[in-house]
Amino acid sequence: QVHLVESGGGMVQAGGSLRLSCAPSGRTFSRYGMGWFRQAPGKEREFVATISWSGSSTLYADSVKGRFIISRDSAKNTVYLQMNSLKPEDTATYYCAASRRGSFSRLSGYDYWGQGTQVTVSS
Repeated sequence: QVHLVESGGGMVQAGGSLRLSCAPSGRTFSRYGMGWFRQAPGKEREFVATISWSGSSTLYADSVKGRFIISRDSAKNTVYLQMNSLKPEDTATYYCAASRRGSFSRLSGYDYWGQGTQVTVSS
């Protein structure tokens, strides 16, 4: 069983930056595709970004392309989401997810989920 723990959320003003981290407990996830999703109040959970197990392939939602960067550090067994130029509409709970089968933009592609970390962007 893989447990994912997100950290790095918080409150920031529009235009600011935050870096989210996700680390698993229980095992290494070097062969897992990893993704970030978010869910705002009253809305469905949506794809944000994903990275392949090797780190060579990434994919972003159009809404965050050019502002967010997903990366992974295998030595630290951690995946990151660098969020720049944050907007109020980025306010959501952000979830990290791991997939044994690859990297996907759909929720159903993931096997393990974290509990989420809150990001609030004020205008």
